[in-house]
Amino acid sequence: MTRFRDRQEAGLALAELLAARDLPDPVVLALPRGGVPVGLEVARRLRAPLDLVMVRKIGVPYQPELAAAAVVNGDAPEIVVNDEVAARAGLGRDDIAALAEVQFEEIARRRALYLKGRKQVPVDECTAIVVDDGIATGATMRAALRAVRRRNPARLVLAVPVAPPDTLKALGAEVDEIVCVRRPMFLGSIGAYYVNFAQVDDDTVIRMLNEVPRLGRDEGTEGTSL
Repeated sequence: MTRFRDRQEAGLALAELLAARDLPDPVVLALPRGGVPVGLEVARRLRAPLDLVMVRKIGVPYQPELAAAAVVNGDAPEIVVNDEVAARAGLGRDDIAALAEVQFEEIARRRALYLKGRKQVPVDECTAIVVDDGIATGATMRAALRAVRRRNPARLVLAVPVAPPDTLKALGAEVDEIVCVRRPMFLGSIGAYYVNFAQVDDDTVIRMLNEVPRLGRDEGTEGTSL
């Protein structure tokens, strides 16, 4: 198995595939925190603004990395449940709702820390490119895609360095196009496809957001990102 050196190398590889598609009026929307280094390289290559989709995974209590659901807190909060995982974990809708409240609080903290009241990049009539460092079950990404779709982009593109074919197929109905560098039949863990998969801290996210323009369009609106 060939591994990416780090998220930067993965972002560069993904950026080349996206650049070849010559997508009109692109806006890059990264999932923090791990998607931001990947999204930064894509934004640089496409000369596009970089913004965030504030989404949080609801992990199974005894296995936090396994997503039972995911939440996005925007104008209309979105909770997307991975029914199979939730059922195996014995989590009902009330359990998911209670766990979601904790994640909404973390989204609020990150929004204030990362964005500091800066304008949101509009995506209407743009190509919205939603980026993360990889996808396992797809619950987190599905929530993000549905939230971005509500903002009426002209085209919605899912772009990741690594994801299994079955997950990508399941997400296909949510997007207009999928761009993925590596599609292993059996994923295992996302981190297995990186030599360096160290956690991305808050300071790194803030620094990277400041490295490329977030506002690429004159009609930026007040507020914070999804």
